[in-house]
Amino acid sequence: MSRGARAAAIFDLDRTLLDGPSGPAFSHHLDAAGIAQRKLPGAELVATSYRLLGETALTAPTARLAARATAGWPVSAVRAAAEAAADELMGELQPFVPGVLDEHRDAGRLLVMATTSPEPLVRPFAERLGFDAVVATKWVARDGSYTGELDGDIVWGRAKLEAVRAWAREHGVDLRQSYAYSDSYYDAPLLDAVRYATAVNADLRLVALARLKGWRLRHFDLPDGVLKIAGRELQEWTRPLQHPRMLANVTLDMEGIDKIPGEGAVIAVFNHRSYFDGTVVGAVLGQTGRSFRFLGKKEVFDAPVIGYLSKMAGGIRVNRSSGSNEPLEHAIRALHAGEAVALAPEGTIPRGPAFFEPELRGRWGAARLAQATGAPVIPVGLWGTEKVWPRSARLPKFDLNDRPTIRVRVGAPVPLKHRSLDADTKRIMAALVEQLPPEAKIRHVPTEAELLATFPPGYRGDPNAETNRRPGTDT
Repeated sequence: MSRGARAAAIFDLDRTLLDGPSGPAFSHHLDAAGIAQRKLPGAELVATSYRLLGETALTAPTARLAARATAGWPVSAVRAAAEAAADELMGELQPFVPGVLDEHRDAGRLLVMATTSPEPLVRPFAERLGFDAVVATKWVARDGSYTGELDGDIVWGRAKLEAVRAWAREHGVDLRQSYAYSDSYYDAPLLDAVRYATAVNADLRLVALARLKGWRLRHFDLPDGVLKIAGRELQEWTRPLQHPRMLANVTLDMEGIDKIPGEGAVIAVFNHRSYFDGTVVGAVLGQTGRSFRFLGKKEVFDAPVIGYLSKMAGGIRVNRSSGSNEPLEHAIRALHAGEAVALAPEGTIPRGPAFFEPELRGRWGAARLAQATGAPVIPVGLWGTEKVWPRSARLPKFDLNDRPTIRVRVGAPVPLKHRSLDADTKRIMAALVEQLPPEAKIRHVPTEAELLATFPPGYRGDPNAETNRRPGTDT
């Protein structure tokens, strides 16, 4: 980057920042203001095509026709309609967009909206989002009204790149160090001109080009890295496999699933007793019809097949020995976007005598997430999963003639104070204990065989010495 030059993050509007096209919202509010008396021929067909296929070669001609139709429109009335449309478009903003904008803003990059849509219509929306600049198609105005003429070219295709380049030169921005986001194959020239290109909700041609160019692919309605197939994320496709009836080797005794909110940010916490816990919790949470982002230890994500699928499903990799806050930051972004997160506050399965303690000890992660986002924490108490897959076994038990009963109870949101992470963590762990059966709350003196079942295969140490292990550690 040349001395003094800045970097920018450049965003397309339709099907990138928004879930679909912005045109219907603008048309609706222009009509409501009595400005646009006639609809453009074929406008509905173009809008439908855009929703289904993305941008096409009809975009530029339609934009030119729209500009001609503005002759005589009062500038003030158009601004008022655009302000009203901005209110509607805020509801169509992709859920992860605010977080991405904040990341670039915090890094000191200028935020630029670059769109074919008319500048007078999109500027109020860009201002609501805190963009520093708008590069868009301009209409000529004279004596307080639009003339029906264009000020310059339609900002589309290569012309969009040239318009962005002109803006960058004027404002000392180096595109070679900048970022760009778009859904459209026709924005390939702009994506190719920046250092960091991302195809968002990309049309088929852009997907193919992104693969060739090595550009990132993502969707702003999902966490970064989540796989989407035919418009649905991986968890949606696999949800039928998460049904309790698919767990043929156990009997599930479940209550309280209706206490898990059906929408909005939520943190589900569960106690950790077995390698089978994730399977059971997945089956339980899957009944809500929601996708949950599980925080899991790195060993799971580093496994060849399971790790890839976990990442594609939106799982969050946790390296417990690193001390990094990155996993929690990922989870916070998901919660701010209205997503659901699940984790075991203990971090790992307790070993030795700690496994039999009636009081559960947890790390502060869930309390931190709740404090940072205000999301409710829902306790999910598990009992009996160790009968299926104890830590001492390499594989789960599968005997259709002897199916252990696994008890699952979901509690009401934990009342947290959001002042002390330690105090809130104790409240969370106490709420989990409340979901367990009476025998879990009575101190049990384990036999040596019971103790050994809490250790990995081949353990040769003294099981009675494992009394002060910090929650969430394996060493």
